[in-house]
Amino acid sequence: MNIETFLKNKILHAIKKIGLDIQEGEVVLEHPKDETRGDYATNAALQHAKRIGLKPRDLAAKIVEEIDCSGLVKIEIAGPGFLNFFIASNTLQAIVEDIISQDSNYGRGMPKKQKINVEFVSANPTGDLHLGHARCAAIGDSICRLYEFAGYEITREFYVNDAGAQVNKMGASLRARYLNEFGIDASVPEDGYHGLDLVDIAKLVKEIHGDKLVADTEANMKTFIQEGIRLELEKIKKDLADFRVTFDLYSFETDVRKDGKVEKTLQDYREFTYLDNGATFLRTSAFLDDKDRPVVKSDGSYTYLMPDITYHLEKLSRGYDLLVDVLGADHHGYTNRMRSALMMKGYPAEIIDFELVQVVRLMKGDVEVKMSKRGGTTITLRELSEEVGVDATRYFFVARAATSHLDFDYDLALERSSSNPVYYAQYAHARLCKLLETGADIGLDISAKNLRESSEINLLKHLQEFPITIESCAKTREPYKVATYIQKLAGLTHAFYTECRVIDRDNPELSQSRLALCKASQIVMRNALNVLGVTAPEQM
Repeated sequence: MNIETFLKNKILHAIKKIGLDIQEGEVVLEHPKDETRGDYATNAALQHAKRIGLKPRDLAAKIVEEIDCSGLVKIEIAGPGFLNFFIASNTLQAIVEDIISQDSNYGRGMPKKQKINVEFVSANPTGDLHLGHARCAAIGDSICRLYEFAGYEITREFYVNDAGAQVNKMGASLRARYLNEFGIDASVPEDGYHGLDLVDIAKLVKEIHGDKLVADTEANMKTFIQEGIRLELEKIKKDLADFRVTFDLYSFETDVRKDGKVEKTLQDYREFTYLDNGATFLRTSAFLDDKDRPVVKSDGSYTYLMPDITYHLEKLSRGYDLLVDVLGADHHGYTNRMRSALMMKGYPAEIIDFELVQVVRLMKGDVEVKMSKRGGTTITLRELSEEVGVDATRYFFVARAATSHLDFDYDLALERSSSNPVYYAQYAHARLCKLLETGADIGLDISAKNLRESSEINLLKHLQEFPITIESCAKTREPYKVATYIQKLAGLTHAFYTECRVIDRDNPELSQSRLALCKASQIVMRNALNVLGVTAPEQM
């Protein structure tokens, strides 16, 4: 049972009896800062008094007259018309049995019958994943986990840009590294890829093909491109899997460009196109864009937008109710041009949404670290995960809103102290597990009837808010708010441990209730951490 929903239903029913029809979203509940003023408070009487022609305090009094007080100790009218609710102990205590009975399903939403495609990372297969890709991976995967836990049907998709200038440059760079393996003097093109990861891939190509690719032929260059893409993508998949990120589907730009698909799309858009100086433009400014966008260059080649439109139309043909693209912040101008292109085909603007992820700086103290120890280039996802751990890396990446710049505190991520937020949360979980192990012979009283201390009540209140937190965070795609929930849960758990003697063999009945609260708290902490792809260790 969610207490906020429980209270809102009581308030709505009472107001309806008075003669005013309002919706659940019009009733706002909050926790009073002063605990002596109750467990929850609402300003509903102040908000809606004018609509019924009453003074706020008079409407508040009528609400108190009409409300069903079961599960409540009392209701007080405060100030100009605030209502303060005092929840009965047994109402709060019932949360413990609810959580323990549902276990790993506590917080899970009912099936929504809504199919959502989330595309994220989608890095060019031309090198290792850098910190920007890493943050997109953590946020994109956490959004998917949130969606799934809230009851949505999710497809995780990675779009492989395996066509165009960048992969051609990668192929030329790989060829140079391959020739170097045979002692042949060859330089990576100035605008090519200089990362040392291509040296390792060149060694693999040599193992597979021997010296068959030494000759400078078009067929051999095609092989370098194909092998480079395949081996780079294998490496990307492994690095992501180690980061606890997997995909349901990999789509390839070369497939999008096959069989005249892009040409057909361009033909289907002919009523929205025009020629200017030999280039073809799409009238996106007639919809949401600030100006029209070229889709075919004057030399006849496509801009990146044209195959992208074809790809998004193909995704929608699979029957999704919503497309979500998780992109770097530099794609800000991309959002309305893609929305406009889909609107041209009759889709609503809301059929697609975007998460624009801001940049990451890796900081050691006050110094920004830019260079990899291994390759002399940017820090990679693999390197950071190996040095500070997957848990800390994922947690730090999602603990701030995607729209916020992130300074990743390397030294803090390594700390084993309460200053490190992921350590603080995981330690709370491990502490709860240890208490349950130590008190296993005492048993649990899942009625939790002896929980009355303020630290116990505060923890119970927070535990019951988990399902509504999941529902809200999924709707807004804000996994950082789950991290905020986790930090508060850890703080309340540590406070409960400090203020209450959990294992008291001279008072087994009280210990049984407190151990049941430990079990409920452990379940919620584990479920919340799992939503962020972070482990919940049983000992630390």
